[in-house]
Amino acid sequence: MLHPFLFQSVDPVVSLSESEKEILSGYFSSLVLAKNDHYLREGSFCRSVAFVCKGTLAYYKRLKSGDEATTDFAFAGDWATDNRSRLSNTPSLINIKALSTAELLVITQENLEKCYRLIPKTERQGRILIEQAFVRIAMQSIDLQTLSASQRYQKLVQEHPEIVQQVPLYHIASYLGIAPKSLSRIRREKSPGR
Repeated sequence: MLHPFLFQSVDPVVSLSESEKEILSGYFSSLVLAKNDHYLREGSFCRSVAFVCKGTLAYYKRLKSGDEATTDFAFAGDWATDNRSRLSNTPSLINIKALSTAELLVITQENLEKCYRLIPKTERQGRILIEQAFVRIAMQSIDLQTLSASQRYQKLVQEHPEIVQQVPLYHIASYLGIAPKSLSRIRREKSPGR
Protein backbone atom coordinates (compact mmCIF):
# COMPACT_ATOMS: atom_id res chain seq x y z
CA MET A 1 0.00 0.00 0.00
CA LEU A 2 1.20 3.51 -0.79
CA HIS A 3 2.19 6.23 1.63
CA PRO A 4 -1.01 7.15 3.57
CA PHE A 5 -0.25 10.83 2.93
CA LEU A 6 -1.16 10.26 -0.74
CA PHE A 7 -4.63 9.04 0.10
CA GLN A 8 -5.13 11.91 2.56
CA SER A 9 -4.74 14.12 -0.52
CA VAL A 10 -7.01 12.03 -2.75
CA ASP A 11 -9.80 11.09 -0.30
CA PRO A 12 -11.35 14.59 0.09
CA VAL A 13 -11.84 14.75 -3.70
CA VAL A 14 -12.72 11.16 -4.62
CA SER A 15 -13.61 8.35 -2.24
CA LEU A 16 -11.75 5.21 -3.26
CA SER A 17 -12.53 1.73 -1.97
CA GLU A 18 -9.70 -0.34 -0.47
CA SER A 19 -9.53 -2.45 -3.63
CA GLU A 20 -9.31 0.70 -5.79
CA LYS A 21 -6.52 2.03 -3.56
CA GLU A 22 -4.71 -1.30 -3.97
CA ILE A 23 -5.00 -1.08 -7.77
CA LEU A 24 -3.83 2.54 -7.78
CA SER A 25 -0.87 1.67 -5.54
CA GLY A 26 0.40 -0.74 -8.18
CA TYR A 27 0.91 2.06 -10.67
CA PHE A 28 3.13 4.29 -8.51
CA SER A 29 6.84 3.90 -7.90
CA SER A 30 8.98 5.49 -5.18
CA LEU A 31 11.71 7.98 -6.01
CA VAL A 32 14.11 9.62 -3.56
CA LEU A 33 15.93 12.76 -4.69
CA ALA A 34 18.96 14.09 -2.85
CA LYS A 35 19.31 17.85 -2.42
CA ASN A 36 19.80 19.49 -5.86
CA ASP A 37 18.84 16.30 -7.78
CA HIS A 38 16.42 16.97 -10.62
CA TYR A 39 12.99 15.45 -11.11
CA LEU A 40 12.82 17.17 -14.52
CA ARG A 41 15.36 18.97 -16.69
CA GLU A 42 14.69 21.66 -19.25
CA GLY A 43 14.62 20.19 -22.77
CA SER A 44 13.49 16.73 -21.64
CA PHE A 45 9.93 15.46 -21.98
CA CYS A 46 7.81 15.32 -18.83
CA ARG A 47 6.12 11.93 -18.85
CA SER A 48 4.99 11.59 -15.24
CA VAL A 49 3.35 13.19 -12.22
CA ALA A 50 4.88 13.02 -8.74
CA PHE A 51 3.26 13.29 -5.33
CA VAL A 52 5.62 14.88 -2.79
CA CYS A 53 5.60 12.82 0.42
CA LYS A 54 8.55 14.66 1.97
CA GLY A 55 10.77 17.56 1.01
CA THR A 56 10.49 20.65 -1.17
CA LEU A 57 10.90 21.05 -4.92
CA ALA A 58 11.59 24.24 -6.88
CA TYR A 59 10.49 24.90 -10.45
CA TYR A 60 12.95 27.16 -12.24
CA LYS A 61 14.20 28.37 -15.61
CA ARG A 62 17.93 28.80 -16.20
CA LEU A 63 18.59 32.28 -17.61
CA LYS A 64 21.34 33.20 -20.10
CA SER A 65 23.13 34.96 -17.23
CA GLY A 66 23.34 31.61 -15.42
CA ASP A 67 20.86 32.72 -12.75
CA GLU A 68 17.79 30.66 -11.87
CA ALA A 69 14.36 32.27 -12.25
CA THR A 70 12.14 30.42 -9.75
CA THR A 71 8.57 30.01 -10.98
CA ASP A 72 6.96 27.72 -8.38
CA PHE A 73 7.44 25.34 -5.47
CA ALA A 74 6.02 21.95 -4.48
CA PHE A 75 5.86 21.08 -0.78
CA ALA A 76 4.92 17.86 1.01
CA GLY A 77 1.34 17.06 0.01
CA ASP A 78 1.64 18.76 -3.40
CA TRP A 79 1.76 17.22 -6.86
CA ALA A 80 4.68 18.05 -9.16
CA THR A 81 4.79 17.92 -12.95
CA ASP A 82 5.14 20.12 -16.02
CA ASN A 83 1.59 20.03 -17.36
CA ARG A 84 2.50 21.89 -20.56
CA SER A 85 5.21 19.39 -21.50
CA ARG A 86 3.31 16.34 -20.28
CA LEU A 87 -0.02 17.11 -21.95
CA SER A 88 1.37 18.49 -25.23
CA ASN A 89 4.25 15.98 -25.49
CA THR A 90 6.76 18.79 -26.01
CA PRO A 91 10.16 19.45 -24.40
CA SER A 92 10.00 21.11 -21.00
CA LEU A 93 10.91 24.77 -20.69
CA ILE A 94 11.61 24.40 -16.96
CA ASN A 95 13.62 22.41 -14.44
CA ILE A 96 12.26 20.86 -11.24
CA LYS A 97 14.83 20.11 -8.52
CA ALA A 98 14.86 19.06 -4.89
CA LEU A 99 15.81 21.77 -2.39
CA SER A 100 16.24 19.10 0.27
CA THR A 101 16.05 15.31 0.31
CA ALA A 102 12.67 14.57 -1.28
CA GLU A 103 10.56 11.43 -1.24
CA LEU A 104 8.20 11.17 -4.20
CA LEU A 105 5.58 8.76 -5.44
CA VAL A 106 5.66 8.83 -9.24
CA ILE A 107 3.11 7.69 -11.81
CA THR A 108 3.88 7.74 -15.52
CA GLN A 109 1.47 9.39 -17.94
CA GLU A 110 0.84 5.98 -19.51
CA ASN A 111 -0.08 4.44 -16.15
CA LEU A 112 -2.14 7.49 -15.21
CA GLU A 113 -4.27 6.97 -18.32
CA LYS A 114 -4.65 3.27 -17.42
CA CYS A 115 -5.87 4.30 -13.96
CA TYR A 116 -8.37 6.71 -15.52
CA ARG A 117 -9.83 3.76 -17.48
CA LEU A 118 -9.72 1.23 -14.63
CA ILE A 119 -10.91 3.60 -11.87
CA PRO A 120 -12.97 6.36 -13.54
CA LYS A 121 -13.11 8.34 -10.26
CA THR A 122 -9.38 9.04 -10.60
CA GLU A 123 -10.03 10.98 -13.81
CA ARG A 124 -12.11 13.41 -11.74
CA GLN A 125 -9.13 13.80 -9.36
CA GLY A 126 -6.90 14.53 -12.36
CA ARG A 127 -9.31 17.15 -13.73
CA ILE A 128 -9.55 18.90 -10.36
CA LEU A 129 -5.74 18.97 -10.01
CA ILE A 130 -5.42 20.57 -13.47
CA GLU A 131 -8.11 23.13 -12.54
CA GLN A 132 -6.30 23.93 -9.28
CA ALA A 133 -3.01 24.38 -11.17
CA PHE A 134 -4.72 26.75 -13.63
CA VAL A 135 -6.25 28.84 -10.81
CA ARG A 136 -2.87 28.96 -9.03
CA ILE A 137 -1.11 30.27 -12.15
CA ALA A 138 -3.88 32.83 -12.75
CA MET A 139 -3.66 34.09 -9.15
CA GLN A 140 0.14 34.23 -9.31
CA SER A 141 -0.12 36.42 -12.42
CA ILE A 142 -2.71 38.72 -10.83
CA ASP A 143 -0.67 39.02 -7.61
CA LEU A 144 2.47 39.93 -9.57
CA GLN A 145 0.58 42.76 -11.27
CA THR A 146 -1.48 44.09 -8.37
CA LEU A 147 0.31 43.43 -5.05
CA SER A 148 3.43 45.11 -3.73
CA ALA A 149 6.51 42.97 -3.12
CA SER A 150 5.81 43.16 0.62
CA GLN A 151 2.20 42.01 0.11
CA ARG A 152 3.32 39.13 -2.15
CA TYR A 153 5.82 38.00 0.49
CA GLN A 154 3.23 38.22 3.27
CA LYS A 155 0.74 36.19 1.23
CA LEU A 156 3.36 33.54 0.41
CA VAL A 157 4.33 33.14 4.08
CA GLN A 158 0.67 32.94 5.14
CA GLU A 159 -0.01 30.20 2.57
CA HIS A 160 3.26 28.34 3.25
CA PRO A 161 4.66 29.20 6.71
CA GLU A 162 7.31 26.50 6.27
CA ILE A 163 8.86 28.21 3.25
CA VAL A 164 11.34 30.38 5.16
CA GLN A 165 12.88 27.28 6.81
CA GLN A 166 12.81 25.06 3.72
CA VAL A 167 13.67 27.33 0.79
CA PRO A 168 16.83 29.40 0.20
CA LEU A 169 16.04 33.12 0.22
CA TYR A 170 17.30 33.66 -3.34
CA HIS A 171 14.61 31.23 -4.59
CA ILE A 172 11.93 33.10 -2.62
CA ALA A 173 13.15 36.47 -3.95
CA SER A 174 13.21 35.16 -7.52
CA TYR A 175 9.70 33.70 -7.16
CA LEU A 176 8.42 37.05 -5.86
CA GLY A 177 10.14 38.92 -8.71
CA ILE A 178 12.38 40.99 -6.42
CA ALA A 179 16.08 41.31 -5.64
CA PRO A 180 17.42 39.36 -2.63
CA LYS A 181 18.34 42.68 -0.94
CA SER A 182 14.73 43.82 -1.26
CA LEU A 183 13.53 40.57 0.31
CA SER A 184 15.96 41.03 3.22
CA ARG A 185 14.59 44.54 3.79
CA ILE A 186 10.97 43.30 3.66
CA ARG A 187 11.77 40.49 6.12
CA ARG A 188 13.42 42.93 8.53
CA GLU A 189 10.32 45.18 8.36
CA LYS A 190 8.01 42.21 9.02
CA SER A 191 10.07 40.73 11.87
CA PRO A 192 8.63 40.94 15.39
CA GLY A 193 9.76 43.86 17.53
CA ARG A 194 9.87 46.38 14.71
